[in-house]
Amino acid sequence: MTSTALGRDFRLLWSAAVSSRFGDALRTPALALLAATVTRDPRIIAAVTVAGQLPPLLFGLLGGVYADRWDRRRTMAVVDGVRAAVVAALAVAVALHRASVLVLLVAAFLLAALGTLFDSASFALLPALVPPDALPRANGRLQAGSAVAGGFLGAPAAGVLFAVAPALPFALDAVTFAVAALFVLALTPAPVEGTQPRSGVRRGSVWGEIVEGLRWLYAHRTLWRVTVLTSASNLAISGIMAVLVLYALDVLRVPPAGYGLFAAAAIVGGVVGALGSGRLAARLGTVPALGVVLAAETVALSGFALARHPVPGGFALAVFAAGTVVWNSLWASYGQRNVPAGLLGRVGAAQRMVGLLTAPVGAALAGLAAAAFGTVPVMGAAAGVFALVTVAAWRALRPVSPA
Repeated sequence: MTSTALGRDFRLLWSAAVSSRFGDALRTPALALLAATVTRDPRIIAAVTVAGQLPPLLFGLLGGVYADRWDRRRTMAVVDGVRAAVVAALAVAVALHRASVLVLLVAAFLLAALGTLFDSASFALLPALVPPDALPRANGRLQAGSAVAGGFLGAPAAGVLFAVAPALPFALDAVTFAVAALFVLALTPAPVEGTQPRSGVRRGSVWGEIVEGLRWLYAHRTLWRVTVLTSASNLAISGIMAVLVLYALDVLRVPPAGYGLFAAAAIVGGVVGALGSGRLAARLGTVPALGVVLAAETVALSGFALARHPVPGGFALAVFAAGTVVWNSLWASYGQRNVPAGLLGRVGAAQRMVGLLTAPVGAALAGLAAAAFGTVPVMGAAAGVFALVTVAAWRALRPVSPA
């Protein structure tokens, strides 16, 4: 799944990302299972989930600042080393039956907060490792590897390992972070250091640098419009995910025992989309391809909203997931190609922040609407949102700079 044409440093970055994703896929469900053994209060269990979702919104822009200030290779290695220590400590606490609710909340929050810095540094590092025209393919390979490691390997193994010993998935997660740190340290230092500002250059305040990144993003017409379109589509995607299990069980008549297989359709679609994103960008150009992807997603989501059987529903979900992954790969690649190296961390963080702002709104609206009207209207409304976003994209994404 890696590519020799992308070079040694990309293979190392790919290996680090896949290793970390495998560990994440072990830890996330294990953390939920662990919370359920500590308490049956749904409010507290939900609080553990929220603790892992807040840091990207609270610290995402700050992570972008330091991803531009510090050496990105060393930053990623240090962050993974610290995350390995945090998860190892959690594994020890679990083994000793000392994992209280407070411990789970702190661990979830701290790991997610560290992840914001890692994600910003990783996003900014990739353009220093591969040629500009290879960025869509490189991002696709990263997403495909992460999907396989997380969806096909890590997630199914998490429950089994937790049943054997509750501390086991956390201990293995600590190992994956340590391995990822070693892969990152093996990257060639020179290209990474070249992206950082020269020593002795006077910096502004942290807030000033955040504003600089936001202003650059807003001033770049195409990148800003793509970011807003991403935010609008995430409103629908978050709503879909919030009620997906209910729609699958009640409307598509997916047997409970077969829900895992049904959900795997989205993973398969995501992998196929990730591996094909580079070819699509090479054939159509990055910006024109974004409009085509949105149109395909709208058709797939409309079919999903009309489906009443697991097979056509699963196929439509796979196509929709493929489009989502392609969009994410091309969106990231366009930014990495057009943003100045010294601003990549901040602008990338701003992109992710704006893109994620609508997610909790979409989930909340979907939950309320499903409770009042059922899940079918939610899926229809999501398809309608995507249709509007597609029309807006075809009008707005007229290339004004090289794709």
